[in-house]
Amino acid sequence: MSPPIVLPAMLARIGRRLPTPLVSLHFVAGLEVARRLKWLAPPPELEGRSFAITVEDLGLRNCFTVKRGAFRPVWNGAPAELELGAKAAELLALMRQETDADTLFFQRRLRISGDTELGLIVKNWLDAAPRPAWLQRAAGVDAPLRP
Repeated sequence: MSPPIVLPAMLARIGRRLPTPLVSLHFVAGLEVARRLKWLAPPPELEGRSFAITVEDLGLRNCFTVKRGAFRPVWNGAPAELELGAKAAELLALMRQETDADTLFFQRRLRISGDTELGLIVKNWLDAAPRPAWLQRAAGVDAPLRP
């Protein structure tokens, strides 16, 4: 197993100074691309609910909601119903299904706060969501990615 990636603290200081709506806009654009390519589809239970994902070692907080089945940034600065936070490496491992949310949570590498019922819905959705093949590949192990 490779050593954990440690990002410079300077990145987090810069990230915390960026306005959340600006960060969220880029994050949501990525979610929307994944949704439109049919890689990620929010379940109906997420409709109208608000979320925040913080990439702790980058200092980036992304706030978004689901409206009419699409991901949308939250502009008003209202508190999110569900807050998730972890380092970039943990979030990437979660996305790649190298580990699950329960393991990260009980190892205190994933912070979850807010609506517990919503948290369970999101956890089950993330655990069950299929991943595109390119996301499941281990870095540097497989052949180069092809479009």
